Amino acid sequence: MARGKNIIIAGGGTGGHIFPAIAIANAMKKLAPATEILFVGAKGKMEMEKVPQAGYKIEGLDIAGFNRSSLIKNIGLPFKLVRSFFQVRKIFKGFRPDAVVGVGGYSSFPVLRLAQARDIPSFIHESNSFAGKSNILLGKKAKKVFVATDGMQKFFLAEKIVVTGNPVRPAIVNVSSIDKNEALQFFGLQPGKKTLLIVGGSLGAKSINTAISKGLENLINAGLQLIWQTGKTNAAKWKEQTADHPTVWVNDFITQMEMAYAAADMVISRAGAMAIAELCVVKKPVLFVPYPFAAEDHQTVNAMNLVEKQAALMVKDNEAIDKVVPAIIELALDENKQSELKNNISKYAIVDADERIAREIIRSIEG
Repeated sequence: MARGKNIIIAGGGTGGHIFPAIAIANAMKKLAPATEILFVGAKGKMEMEKVPQAGYKIEGLDIAGFNRSSLIKNIGLPFKLVRSFFQVRKIFKGFRPDAVVGVGGYSSFPVLRLAQARDIPSFIHESNSFAGKSNILLGKKAKKVFVATDGMQKFFLAEKIVVTGNPVRPAIVNVSSIDKNEALQFFGLQPGKKTLLIVGGSLGAKSINTAISKGLENLINAGLQLIWQTGKTNAAKWKEQTADHPTVWVNDFITQMEMAYAAADMVISRAGAMAIAELCVVKKPVLFVPYPFAAEDHQTVNAMNLVEKQAALMVKDNEAIDKVVPAIIELALDENKQSELKNNISKYAIVDADERIAREIIRSIEG
């Protein structure tokens, strides 16, 4: 870049939006060090903590998403939306953005809407296989729409789509360089024993946790050892149940996910966009249990995208308690199936999505 450009990255709410956003920011700074980047998120959400930790400034909006479970909680939404537009106008006046990037989450809507009203170039990163309503609406005037997978023409104009994949943290990209025995030792587990990783998100997945709890003895008797991230909900209960099992590591959160992937032979996981991107990169046989209440049931769409390509297995959430453990034991006994899943999922690994997105944005606003 001849001079430093000012770029706003808007969105957040979950790690699935925040970590890719930070990865894109890092890639832009690497390609064009003079770039000034400002994040805009929602007050009280995790981006307000995670973004400053990554070394970037962030402005918070007084905005909330639509509450599907309690309609009465939505009464103040129109007022919050109007207020957020005034806040965004003030941010634009102070920062004077040359471009705006939306990564999903409700805080991205007023930022991209105002940018488009002022003819400031806007870009969208849609991480899921099923686009959200806001992104579909905003995509009509966006300069480019970066997507994780093919087949997104049903949501966006084909000429605006750039298939980039989802940005994955460098530590995950480099999992293959971690010694497996060292990773097992990190969790206090034994080398030479088939290891199952169970992850259900930061709050935990009730259906997955209940299934593992119910079938714990069967898993152990099948010769498996476990790395079980339970999430915060009922974490103490699961820890207590496994206290006498030395081949089961249990915690509400895994701080070094790269170690868990390096140690694992198989994975049980929800089917959020970032989980899928990471599992493709680390090349692990996976059984997905999609969260059925995600917007537009997009986790099921995400999972089926791989299941149809013989790159993953899937069990529905309402069948998880009875079917997850038998399905994973069957997979553990079938080396050929493990190899097939591993080979097929690895075809969809993208390790430089952040650079692809950053390059496109820089090229577009320079041109």
